[in-house]
Parts: sequence; C-alpha cells; structure tokens
Amino acid sequence: MIAVATTKMSSKGQVVIPEDLRNRLNLTTGSQFVVVGEGDVVILKTLTTPSMQQFDGLIKKARLQAKTAGMKKADIARAIKLARGQR
Repeated sequence: MIAVATTKMSSKGQVVIPEDLRNRLNLTTGSQFVVVGEGDVVILKTLTTPSMQQFDGLIKKARLQAKTAGMKKADIARAIKLARGQR
C-alpha cells in the first residue's frame, strides 16, 4: 500500500515524516537517509548497513570487476596514494 500524507518544512529546514509512515517503515531516531532532489521532487532513501553476507558479495563483485578491467594491486595502491594527496 502506498501511503500519501502531507507535511511541511520548518524554518530550520526540518521535515516531519508522519508517524504512520515511520512505524510502517521501521524508522527510528537516528535513521539516516540519502536525499536526492530534481526539479520539484525530493526523494529520501534510507541508508542501511549491509549484512556481512551482502558485504562479502559486494567485495567479490568489486574484485571481479577490477580483474576484468585488468587492475592490479599496484594500481589500487597508486590510486589510494593519489586520493590521499601523496606522491
């Protein structure tokens, strides 16, 4: 079921997510979101920590993509140094 509700922004830029939605989506104090805006649309996407199994899958996928692209450990070390401002 898609929930529709209205809310408004405070002078501090805060927006209240209606209680019904918070409960159905299991949102609690401290829940974090990615905020995307385009035109007159604002999207809030909850950030969730992946499980270790999901994280392992992401690492395997990243390693496969790096291998397919021909990357080597030295390339990664060089990129890290560059990102850290080292030479």
